[in-house]
Amino acid sequence: MKTLFETWNRINLVSRIVVGIIVGILLALTVPEAASGIAILGTLFIGALKAVAPVLVFILVINALASHVSGKATNMKMVIVLYLVGTFLAGLVAVIVSFLFPTTLTLKTGAEEITPPSGITEVLESLLFNIVSNPISAIIEANYLGILAWAVLFGIALKAASATTKTMLSNVSDAITKIVQWIISLAPIGIMGIVFDIISSTGLSALAEYGRLIVILVVTMFFIALVINPLMVFVVARRNPYPLVITCIKESGTMAFFTRSSAANIPVNMALAEKLKLNKDTYAVSIPLGATINMAGAAVTISVLTMATAHTLNIEVDILTAVILMVLAAVSAAGASGVPGGSLLLIPLACSLLGISDDIAMQVVAIGFIIGVVQDSCETALNSSSDIVFTAAAEYAKERK
Repeated sequence: MKTLFETWNRINLVSRIVVGIIVGILLALTVPEAASGIAILGTLFIGALKAVAPVLVFILVINALASHVSGKATNMKMVIVLYLVGTFLAGLVAVIVSFLFPTTLTLKTGAEEITPPSGITEVLESLLFNIVSNPISAIIEANYLGILAWAVLFGIALKAASATTKTMLSNVSDAITKIVQWIISLAPIGIMGIVFDIISSTGLSALAEYGRLIVILVVTMFFIALVINPLMVFVVARRNPYPLVITCIKESGTMAFFTRSSAANIPVNMALAEKLKLNKDTYAVSIPLGATINMAGAAVTISVLTMATAHTLNIEVDILTAVILMVLAAVSAAGASGVPGGSLLLIPLACSLLGISDDIAMQVVAIGFIIGVVQDSCETALNSSSDIVFTAAAEYAKERK
């Protein structure tokens, strides 16, 4: 048994995940009732990642800042610029695609009980209150803005701590990292349960009606991941971007696709950053920050669904309004993690720019929940893989200089 376990662990993690996906699909299609119990494996896996991620981020950021040597570059400025530019370009591409391939929706009811933010001010206000929340509450509620803010303060304050204190922080950081590695090694089993649960309970028949919309969303996100992001990497690093991009999609994007949670994927990105030998002082801060503000996938979702609503209602969108929509989508997307329901609940905010009522906008949100099994998976995969792509790009740019 021990030999079998060791042999299994020697196989590449992505290959093991593929095996888990195949087994999950086969069980869902052949014996869905008899194997119904394995769905809990997916829930447990995502729960474990979500549970360890806030503590991991809090300790890693404190340790990175406390042990940081003055004068040593961290590339955070470039990473943040890449995050912002990447999110804006994603909104730009989504609007252009919506003009080229107009899509209409069959509006239905079903999301009226959900309350979206009333305006961009409420989104920004929510972000600010998240930053100043109680540190214990921030960790318990997985409020990453609050976690980052307090971790930065503790890290700066502990720069003057004794060597033994810093050694203790380093040891705790290593211990949490080890726990994360143990959890990630269970990914094939967890993803098997996730795939089984999706196919056996949700099915894909409900998605057929919105096939065109799904195709536009997915193709746009793939274009961002395989064209726009590589182009940005090439501009700043002046090297072939595709080895990096493909690696990040394969190891980060694949996991994020199934967990559908940027927060749950933080440990995966941390492990990948270490594997790529990136600067820990940078990625310990940039990865959790990216999970909060780097939301290219959310910008695509907000822009495409808003434009589809406009086409459905025969609303003419001029160039100036489209530009404003792109900016609004980028800013709103950065605040998606601070709003319950993520990017979908920010659609009414974007729709209000075009004079579309909340009643209609919330019907579009309902459609978003229907296609979420595909849309949200691809959105999270793009968001999370972009975090590590841009962090690595900043590192490569520094090496080039």
